[in-house]
Parts: sequence; structure tokens; C-alpha cells
Amino acid sequence: MSSRCLRLGQVILFYLMLSWLGSMLLLGNIGALPLLLLPGQWRQPLVQWVISRICRCFLAGAQACRLMQLDLQALDQLNQQGRMLLVPNHPSMIDAFLVLSRVPHAVCLMKASISSNLFLGCGAYLAGYVSNRYPEQMFRQAIQTVQQGGVLMIFPEGTRTTRQPVNDIGGAVAVIAKKAAAPLQTVLISTNSAYLSKGWKIWKPPAFPLIYRAVPGEQFEAYGRRDETARRLQQYFESCLRNGSIDPALRL
Repeated sequence: MSSRCLRLGQVILFYLMLSWLGSMLLLGNIGALPLLLLPGQWRQPLVQWVISRICRCFLAGAQACRLMQLDLQALDQLNQQGRMLLVPNHPSMIDAFLVLSRVPHAVCLMKASISSNLFLGCGAYLAGYVSNRYPEQMFRQAIQTVQQGGVLMIFPEGTRTTRQPVNDIGGAVAVIAKKAAAPLQTVLISTNSAYLSKGWKIWKPPAFPLIYRAVPGEQFEAYGRRDETARRLQQYFESCLRNGSIDPALRL
């Protein structure tokens, strides 16, 4: 009986946390609207920082409530590096929150559908995130972002992982890195839960605590053919994530 009550309390608290996250994102979008009057070079870093603080606040709250266990501190060292492409593997929808909470100046390459999302769209636009709606424009904006000294985060699998340990990696990241003359910095994400993985419904509660680890991996240069760079990334992720990015035995 006590375990059932504990489970019920955890589920209720977790969805209250998600509602709190949604409120922060929605209010952040509304509050940021006046920033449209500012030039992009002033507006974008500020909005990127606000998005990072919202992510960090939510994760810290979930950790304080013992709903999550997190190992993300190693990502802080990425803030000391120059321009680059961050290329994490992508086991779940929460991955971007994990990285952005520790790398506040990262610019995301996002799906076009996010631009019309009530909770994310306005903030993503004001932060200068790159949409994949029009491929030619996407490549041009992504390359320019990195060439100007930015950090661009791209999930090289293209979508959340459906085949462990990683999906097939495409050549888009190699093209952007080569054109921008910037390194590809891998990030290794692992979790104990399939929560918000591909096909997981948002209303289906997970088991607690959710465990997430994200650490910087090896850095690659994009030389030669794009397929060769993609193959090297593929082999590296598969080698480092032998047990899968979703590993129920993961402990911190």
C-alpha cells in the first residue's frame, strides 16, 4: 500500500513539475516579445541564456524532488571552447534540455514544427535557433552561425533513437562542419528509462527516478568525404554506447 501511495505521489508531483516547466516556457515567450525591437546580436544571447536557465531550473527542481538523478557537470567544460558543432546522440525528447542547461550559448538546429509550438516557438526564434524547414536556408544559416563563433547543436541521428545504440548518422553535420571549418564535438547521453523516447506518449508516466548522464566525448575534424566523417561518428557512438543509450542498469 505504501509503495502505491509513493508511486501516486511521484506521478502527481512529476506532472506538476511538467506544468511548471510549461508555465515558465509560456511566460518566457510572452515576456521576450519586446526583445523583437532589439538587434539580433543583442537579443539572441540574452534569450539563449534565459532558455538555459529555465532548463536548469526545471532539472534542478526534479532532482531536488528525487524524481531525477543527473550527471551533467562535465558539460561545463564545453563553455571554455570556441566555435564548434555539438553532436549528441538522441535517446529521448529531453536531451536538448540536458545540454542547454549546461551550455547556455548553444544554438539549436530544430525541427520546423517547433517554430509553431506555443511553448517553444517564439523563444526559439528570438534565440536565433536554426529551422530545418528549408534545407538550403538551413545550411546557410547553420554555417554562418558557426563561422561567426557560435556553438551549433545538431542531433546527427536526425530524430530520436529508434535502433540502439544510435540510428544511422547522415552527412549533414559533416557538410556544415567542413564548410564552417569547425570541429564536431560529440556528447554521449545515456539514461535508464525510455521516457519520451520515440513513440512514448507524453501522458504515460515513467518509473522514478529518471537517470540521465551527459558527458563530452571525442572531437572530430570533418575532412574528406562527408560519408567518411559520418561513418567515423557512427563507429564512435556505437563503440561508446555498447550497452545502448537506454540502459535500465544505469546508475550514478
